[in-house]
Amino acid sequence: MRDALPGELRAVDVGRTVGLAGWVARRRDHGNLIFVDLRDRSGIVQLVFDPAVAPEAHHLAEELRPEYVVTVRGAVVARDAETINPGLPTGEVEVRVAAAELLSAARTPPFEVEGAEGHDVDETLRLKYRYLDIRRAAMTGRLELRHRAAQAARDYLNGERFLEIETPMLTRSSPEGARDFLVPSRLQPHNFYALPQSPQMFKQILMVAGIDRYYQLVRCFRDEDLRADRQPEHTQIDVEMSFMSASEIRALLEGLMAAIFASTGQGPLELPLPTLTYDEAMLRYGSDKPDLRYDLTIVDLSELFAASEFRVFRAAVEGGGVVRALKATGGARLSRAQLDALTEVAKAHGAGGMAYVSVGDDGALRGPIVKFLAAGEQAALVERCGAHAGDLVVFAADQPLTAAGVLGALRGELIRLLQPAPSRRWSLLWVVEFPLFEIDAESGRLTYGHNPFSLPTAETMPYLESEPLRVRGAQYDLVLNGVELGSGSLRIPDAALQRGILRTLGLSDERIDESFGWFLEALQYGAPPHGGIGLGFDRIVMLLAGESSIRDVIAFPKTASGSDPMTGAPASVDTRQLQELRLRSV
Repeated sequence: MRDALPGELRAVDVGRTVGLAGWVARRRDHGNLIFVDLRDRSGIVQLVFDPAVAPEAHHLAEELRPEYVVTVRGAVVARDAETINPGLPTGEVEVRVAAAELLSAARTPPFEVEGAEGHDVDETLRLKYRYLDIRRAAMTGRLELRHRAAQAARDYLNGERFLEIETPMLTRSSPEGARDFLVPSRLQPHNFYALPQSPQMFKQILMVAGIDRYYQLVRCFRDEDLRADRQPEHTQIDVEMSFMSASEIRALLEGLMAAIFASTGQGPLELPLPTLTYDEAMLRYGSDKPDLRYDLTIVDLSELFAASEFRVFRAAVEGGGVVRALKATGGARLSRAQLDALTEVAKAHGAGGMAYVSVGDDGALRGPIVKFLAAGEQAALVERCGAHAGDLVVFAADQPLTAAGVLGALRGELIRLLQPAPSRRWSLLWVVEFPLFEIDAESGRLTYGHNPFSLPTAETMPYLESEPLRVRGAQYDLVLNGVELGSGSLRIPDAALQRGILRTLGLSDERIDESFGWFLEALQYGAPPHGGIGLGFDRIVMLLAGESSIRDVIAFPKTASGSDPMTGAPASVDTRQLQELRLRSV
């Protein structure tokens, strides 16, 4: 049906006779001549239907409407100088149609496919008619970018002697993360498979099996509340390797990211990537996924205000807390309403309120708390924060983690409000040595930070039983522009230590054996030291495409409620199906 692609025709093709196929993007009837923009995923070219040259084809063109599918044959000719379209790669040529055939008619689309880039249409409507949305050049381009990134990842890892190995989609449910999606077994009534949240234990089993370098672009499933960068199913670049240190693993993964960036035209990465410990990131930026494109750094002023007359600050330090501050260049121009909104952000993250001062044009401090600060304290905080006329300084006086969370949230809001120019396009870094354990906000019980399979650092291993919250993991997160791309770690290769970690989390030996017994047994048959990472492929592509939602880089995503408007999933099933599975809807 075709021997050329519409979007690939150029001036060098003038004189060729080509066969093309695609969709009608636009039709313009100039009375005698009819012009049709023919589109496929390669792009658009203009067709010219002349009744004097091909009367039958011209008659067909009179009936064409947007999104009709046609095939044509004709000569590539140069456009007249005054009709050249510099906005199209094919704008110097057009095809004079000699013959045409209608392959498929189309109903009037519920939204305009050609022209708009997609965000002008309600997202639910776009997802209901996703096959039309994907025809748009912007959406097609994002899927092509996704393809290039995936191929680059495979090519790089293949070149580093990795094997791509599939792991099961139907596995056993275990208490290791978010809520599982469950699949009832017909052959074993009252028993269930779980869809994998990640191939964590399987990839470790592959290391025990001697497959020292494994990777997979794998689908992962989590039954959790959704948001812009989270879906019930997502794609992960899953990587695991044996006999390597954490720094060696990170260096190899930096090469992977460099290959992905190069394949998508993002330019070279500066390697090696910068590294912050978790404690450093929280102290300086109030976040374990800081966006370093913006120079807003938290300053610790606890020592300055330890004996202050301002009771709020002094009491925080006396109670074992901290006083920290964040300077926002140009922030003094914020309105009272905007400052009130910032105060609400601080309260939402655990603060009682938000203290702040601004620096006037005369260099004097202004704000509700200035009257409580001694002249020496005012001068010292200006110096330590590097504040100048027109700047705003916001404070957090609380326990260290709360203060960090408050100022981290305020940092993000101040960047959004003030819109400072980023210092560079990409900020890619490692954050390492996370707390191995943390306290669950809802239950108040000890839980794990990343996952229960991360190896504690040698320096903090002695605190495992006595002070578990002091234990740090040999863990590393990859962060791009303030978005966590993936979490990894060295794993626990010792069955006794792995059991001890699970006991620390409150699991009984009986529960451990029931859920993890098969895995612990495998670790007793010669497990090598190993580690790896799971990189969120959808998030990588989202950022490279300049989008804010992973739904815009996934061919068939779910809505925020987890539904698929196109197919109607999830949906009820026939009663007979439930009976076969020994299930009843209640």
